[in-house]
Amino acid sequence: MNAARILEASNVAWHVGSETILDHVSLALHEGEILTVIGPNGAGKTSLLRILMGLLAPGAGSVWRKPGLRIGYMPQRLVIDPSLPLDVGRFLRLTERKPRALDAVTDEVGIRDLLRTPLARVSGGEFQRVLLARALLRTPQLLVLDEPVQGVDVNGQAELYGLINEVRRRHNCAVLMISHDLHLVMAATDTVLCLNKHVCCAGKPEVVSAHPEFLQLFGKQAVNEIAVYTHHHDHAHDLHGHIVGRIPHG
Repeated sequence: MNAARILEASNVAWHVGSETILDHVSLALHEGEILTVIGPNGAGKTSLLRILMGLLAPGAGSVWRKPGLRIGYMPQRLVIDPSLPLDVGRFLRLTERKPRALDAVTDEVGIRDLLRTPLARVSGGEFQRVLLARALLRTPQLLVLDEPVQGVDVNGQAELYGLINEVRRRHNCAVLMISHDLHLVMAATDTVLCLNKHVCCAGKPEVVSAHPEFLQLFGKQAVNEIAVYTHHHDHAHDLHGHIVGRIPHG
């Protein structure tokens, strides 16, 4: 049975003054699917995300969302004044005050031991997991992640992408992920949409990575990064990127 469609954009356009930000962008997202939008800086990725979430109205075209769709959002940036006396637990309780739900989510993303840690003292990888926990507290049917591995080293990126995949499978939620680089993306998604104000190409990762427009946009960098980051990952890392164990083959 085909997965149910939960979000669809048709010929979406967005302009700021005389500048075209998005032009005739169409996509569809289904239950349990990970769709990753890639593209260079200025490609319109974050504007597209805001339109899909209903935060901006498209200048042209249309967006359909499943009625009552619950969205959990992980922003690209969230700046918190380090002088605020705010620990991880208090920050998350601003979203969800039910202890049972909070305990389950923090266990799931591996930050239960950080609840009493001041936000100002957590590492980049830990903070991204805190933001993921915050999004999951909404029990989303659609998880929207804007640059979820920003500020995280490459080992931490692998772990975060693995965690996102586990969350998707466990909750059968769709994931819309925005990224501007190719690190691990091709191995961590079902569908890729390559955006540069318009849709350059879209489809399965192996199809997109061979598409002429994709290669023209990313060039030799694309080939090299895909070759490096689709290897078998034979070890696991902690939140700081340190190796903590080996993953057996087979």
